Amino acid sequence: MKKFLVIAFVSMVALNVSAQKKEVKTVLLQQTEGEFVQKTVKLSEGTYVFEIENKDVDREVGFVLAPKGKTDPAHHIKAAYVTSPVKTNSTSKTNEVTLTKGEYVYFCPLNPTPEYTLVVE
Repeated sequence: MKKFLVIAFVSMVALNVSAQKKEVKTVLLQQTEGEFVQKTVKLSEGTYVFEIENKDVDREVGFVLAPKGKTDPAHHIKAAYVTSPVKTNSTSKTNEVTLTKGEYVYFCPLNPTPEYTLVVE
C-alpha cells in the first residue's frame, strides 16, 4: 500500500510540473533603416520571445513594446526590451513576455521607427 501511495504521489507531482510548463513562441521582427519590415503582427494570448534582427542598419537598434496609447517609458513592457542592443546584421532576443488580449504598439527609438500595431486575440 505504501508503494502505491508513493507512486501515486510521484505521478501527481509529475503531472503538476508538466501542466505548469508553458509554451514559448518566438516572433522574428526585422528592422531596416527607419522601419520594421513587419508592419502589423497578430498573435494569440500566450508567452513569447521577440527576436529582433538588424538588417543593414548602420547602428545598433532596439525594441519597445507597450500597450496602445501608453508609449511613455513608464508603461513599456520591460521584459520585451532586447537583452542587448542589436548590432548591424545580427539578432538579439527579449526575455519571455506573456501577452493578454488587447492592442499593443512596437517601435524602435534607436533606429527610429514609427509605431506599429500588435494585436493579441
